[in-house]
Amino acid sequence: MTPGASEREGEPGDRWIPRAEVLSQLGVKTQTLYAYVSRGRITARPDPHDPRRSLYAAADVARLKGASAGEAPGVVVPFEPPAVKGESLIQSTVSLISDGRLYYRGRDVAQWAQNATVEETARLLWGAQDGNPFAGLGVRVDSAGGASHRARMFAALARRAEEDRSSTGRSPEALKAEAASAMNEVVDAVSGPGPRLFFHQRLARGWKMLERDSVHLRRALVLAADLDLDAAVLATRAAASGGASPAGAAFAGLVTAAGSPAARTLTQAIAYVAEARRDPAGAAQRRMAAEGAIPGFGAEGFPHGDPRADALLALAELPQDLTAVIREAEAASGRRAGFIAALAVIARRLDLPRDGASDVFLIGRLTGLMAHGLDQIIDGSPIRARLRYVGERPASD
Repeated sequence: MTPGASEREGEPGDRWIPRAEVLSQLGVKTQTLYAYVSRGRITARPDPHDPRRSLYAAADVARLKGASAGEAPGVVVPFEPPAVKGESLIQSTVSLISDGRLYYRGRDVAQWAQNATVEETARLLWGAQDGNPFAGLGVRVDSAGGASHRARMFAALARRAEEDRSSTGRSPEALKAEAASAMNEVVDAVSGPGPRLFFHQRLARGWKMLERDSVHLRRALVLAADLDLDAAVLATRAAASGGASPAGAAFAGLVTAAGSPAARTLTQAIAYVAEARRDPAGAAQRRMAAEGAIPGFGAEGFPHGDPRADALLALAELPQDLTAVIREAEAASGRRAGFIAALAVIARRLDLPRDGASDVFLIGRLTGLMAHGLDQIIDGSPIRARLRYVGERPASD
């Protein structure tokens, strides 16, 4: 211990330890330590013997490790925020929900999506503004096969997960370039090879959309990229923490996203929109009578309405029947259309295949899941958890 630490070493609450010891105990980088301090999670004070240096409260460090003062060293337990016991804490720089708005690295998503491409969004979320990892990407000759867009999407990503080497010890620039290359192959698998246009343009061409309508697809892909923490993000970060490549980590997350509550609700919303186009008021009333809710309407975390839905639908130029679907569902349920409902509606507006909205959702999520994988690999805190056995005890002899 360096000079300036507490003399009462047996009392963690009074101990102050140097930066090197904190980094060693938590297994984080200096930037993460500074983030802890700025958020009030670790208390810091000047070292009385060297004011140019700082000391850190050992009790705060122990709490972040999940270890109590009397717990044996080396025991791995969950991260615990100060006020929420037993909950893992994951540091992220990707997105934030605040005051009813969603932000990608500080940018208001509703505003960002009006003009940004998928590639620009990836560079923002990946922290790659100083370089362009998408520059010069070509067509892979042996494209991934599959009977559906989703099958080809997963096949392309799974192939890259198998081919790419572990992320351990590799430079951020190389990892971001590898992530861009994997996304390029996934888009080609869905759209088919062709001119090196923007991702949304290539997908629009693959779906045989009118070129002028590709702007709506672009917005949907950007708005779908990320939304706080869910099981898909956790799966991605856990895989990345274990050394998976960006494609491998994102594959773990994408498989999880495909079976998530949001994906299941989207499937239900797709079916509802198809039904409600014929009888908007009747469909809304029947659904409310049977289930008490309409899939995709209402959004947790956004009490005043999902800004992503507003951003997607505001300029969509919906025909009267789709406008009526939203109007009658909102009137019957008393809840505004969420992003899931907006995505199901915009897919019909663009005349995508029946599962097109789900494909857009997953391709959009891939951008954000790659961001979480890269964030975890490059500057992530260790994900600590403990498996507590609660099953049948071994029989006594």
